[in-house]
Formats: sequence, structure tokens, C-alpha cells
Amino acid sequence: MSYELQRVELQADAYMVCLQHVLSTENFEVMGLLIGGHIDGVTTISAVIILRRSDKKKDRVEISSEQLYMATAEAERLSEELEREMRVVGWYHSHPHITVNPSHVDVRTQGMYQTMDPRFVGLIFSVFSEDKNTKEQEVLLTCFQSKDGKSKEIPLEITHVPDISLNCAKTMTELPKILAQEEEDMAADCKNHPDILISIHNNAVQTRALEHVTDIVTKPLVQTFSKRLKSNNIQIEYLKNEIKKLRKQIEESS
Repeated sequence: MSYELQRVELQADAYMVCLQHVLSTENFEVMGLLIGGHIDGVTTISAVIILRRSDKKKDRVEISSEQLYMATAEAERLSEELEREMRVVGWYHSHPHITVNPSHVDVRTQGMYQTMDPRFVGLIFSVFSEDKNTKEQEVLLTCFQSKDGKSKEIPLEITHVPDISLNCAKTMTELPKILAQEEEDMAADCKNHPDILISIHNNAVQTRALEHVTDIVTKPLVQTFSKRLKSNNIQIEYLKNEIKKLRKQIEESS
């Protein structure tokens, strides 16, 4: 068994979950854990666990030991469900408005994870940046490991999957709940303030944050799944008609 990572394959539905998460906010970094497997130097990422932030920071994200334990338990559950080995194979986080290159903190953090698993990988999404030539918004993605205190880029391929897996679909629908819970937790620390004006201000800030979650995450998600449902229904009707034609041909030929 090879323990040297040669390439990473990120399944398209898992990529969609990551993309939805990193585009949910441009003011703070977000992060999550990657679930998949290793085979002969190739790591395949097929599921994502979105982590709830206990503290919002513009330039730093951290994984607690409790979150890592819960992710490991989820990987074990998926192993039983899918009847193949699944494990925590990496992490991802966003770089809003800054370069995709790993910072020295990212490299140090990645190196720490690699002491537990030398094939552990990191993904960084640079979001809300503007292309200097076209002036259009762009999303950049890099895959890296830590080697000798420096970042080493790992070849990454986004692979096609015919359908969104049930696990990825579930994770996508949980994102608005996670973001809303983060706002609830922050608001809880400011409740019942003795100054009524400050209390009104805090409630207004929370309401605005929840409206942001609805407009930026929940509404587009509902629209996406509604369109997919419509597309699936059209496909179902097409297949039913094809079945009728085939049955008729069989009856006529018999």
C-alpha cells in the first residue's frame, strides 16, 4: 500500500457542496471536512461535513477535537451504509477576497493533520475575487499538502457523477440550518442587555443576518432543487414512454 499521495479526485457533487458553503459568506472564512477513501496513491473525496463555527474570524479557521471525532463517527456510519471504507481524508476552507495560496498558518495546520495521516489533504477556495482582465468574479481552487514546512501542490481532478448522492444532498440542505444556528448562538451571548437601544440593535443585526442566509443560501438552494425535480420528472416521463414503445414492439413481434 502506497502512503504517498499522487492525485486527488473530487466528485462533482461533493465539489458542489463545498462551493455552496464557501460562497455563503464573503466576510469570514468557513471550513469543513472531506470524507472519502485512499487507493494506490489516489484519494477520492465523495462526501463533505460542514463545520459550525464557534467563533467567526476573517482570516482563520480551526477544527476542534470534538468536531474531528464527530466527523470520524460520520465516516464510520457511511462505511456501513455504502459497504466500503470511508474515512476523513482532508479539510477545506475559504479565502474570501484573497489569494488561493496557502498561508503559513494553513501549511502548519496541514502539517499537523499529516502527522495523523500522511495522505491527509487540504483544499482552499479563493472566492469573491475579481479577474483583473475581465472584471468578472472568479473561484480558484488549490489542493495542497505540507512538505518540509512549505506547501506542495497536489494534482486535483473534479470527476463527474451521474447523480447527486443522498448524503451530499442532505449536507446541502443542512447548510442553512447550520448558518442560522451560528447566528442564534452569537445572539444568545447578547440577549437581555440592560440597555434597550443596544438590545434593539442586536436584534436588528441578527434579523439582517438571518435574512442574508435566506437570500444567499436558502432561496437559491430551493430553486436549484425545484429545477432538478422538474428535470427528473421530465426524464421519468420520457423513460415511461420509451418503456411503452418497447413493450408495444415486443407484443407486435411475438
